[in-house]
Amino acid sequence: MLHTLTRTARAVRLTVARWLRRPDSGGAPLPSAEATLGGLARLRTTFAVIGGLAIVGGLLVAYPPLRSAGPGELGVRTNLVTGSVIQWREGSVLLLPGLHQAQVFSLRDRVYKPEQLARATGGAALQSVEGLSVGVDLTVRYALDPARVSTVFRTLPDNVGGEIVEPAVQGVVYKVFARYTVREIFSSKRAEIQQALEQEIRTRLAADGVVVRNVLVGQIDLPADYKRGMEGLLAEELATQKMRYTLELKDKQVKEGELEAAAEKVRREVRAEAAAREQVIAARAQEEAMKHVLPFKERQIQQRQLEAEAEKQVRLKVAEGNAQARRIEANGEADARRKLAEAEAFRMEKVGQANAEQMAREGSLITRHPLLIQKALADKLSDKVQVIIAPPGAGGGFLAANLLGGGMATQAGAATPQQTAARQGEEE
Repeated sequence: MLHTLTRTARAVRLTVARWLRRPDSGGAPLPSAEATLGGLARLRTTFAVIGGLAIVGGLLVAYPPLRSAGPGELGVRTNLVTGSVIQWREGSVLLLPGLHQAQVFSLRDRVYKPEQLARATGGAALQSVEGLSVGVDLTVRYALDPARVSTVFRTLPDNVGGEIVEPAVQGVVYKVFARYTVREIFSSKRAEIQQALEQEIRTRLAADGVVVRNVLVGQIDLPADYKRGMEGLLAEELATQKMRYTLELKDKQVKEGELEAAAEKVRREVRAEAAAREQVIAARAQEEAMKHVLPFKERQIQQRQLEAEAEKQVRLKVAEGNAQARRIEANGEADARRKLAEAEAFRMEKVGQANAEQMAREGSLITRHPLLIQKALADKLSDKVQVIIAPPGAGGGFLAANLLGGGMATQAGAATPQQTAARQGEEE
């Protein structure tokens, strides 16, 4: 809206400036009277339009045509002609001046905490049934009921907390606390008091369209003298309760010891009976087992005897086989040695016969050809001696007679050719 008015004022200002502007040329004539009157008429028209726009703008500012409700708020629009009521949330509705009327209410939770009730020495302290002053730290959390706003919005004041909640809470609080003693307020009936306060305050404010979320009774402020006496009394009560609890604990411990002893006795008896049953069962099981073990042991002994007898027979058979094998080996070895001896004797006999026959042949051959001895000697010495220088034998005798010595030559000369050939064969 302000932006629209600003643009309108700027347009009017530009129009007046164009109308009042004069030409710059020095030789131009002045405007005539008719032109001046026409300009004045246009100026009056312009000012009339500006005045009308200003009046409209003032009316729009004083009576805006739109009304908005933000998050957590509830709007109520009333038609002044028909009396109908419309609710809306988080948005805007059209308001016609003289026809519609709108109000916006906050639905957020609010907290009422009366400070004048918090101290026992304050001017608005609560009174107990004994007439003693008591301070209470009281907190009331409340909010408007969305379902009742459309019916009670005409009677709701601007300050709901100060004009509706505070009187209702004070009227209920003073009445409820006057029913109880200070000791009940401080200790035993605190939860009951809080429940009674919440119920009565909720009932009282529900008629005005206010919903009570909860009522919290905090710290209790007692009079100084009563507080000291209460602390002493509480200390004695605590000591008495502690002694009672101690005695009860001791009694429970004694009973617990008796129960534990009885339980231990029962456990020992049960364990003894179980051990006896186990021994009896074990003896019976051993007896039953012996009925099967003894025959089994006898069969094992018989089996071992049979195994020993079988092993003995096996060893005897093995020993007899080894002896027979050794006898066979000895007989075979004796037969083999005998055969070898016979073969050796036969060989030596055959070799001797062959040697004798060969010597006989060689003797007859040497007898016919005496120079074969010299040839044989030369053949024997050919691989060791390259040249033999020896004088020939006397009378055509042996070529090496002089090498062997005179005595041998004499004996050789005296021996017969067969003897010489035989001797040479033995030497070879």
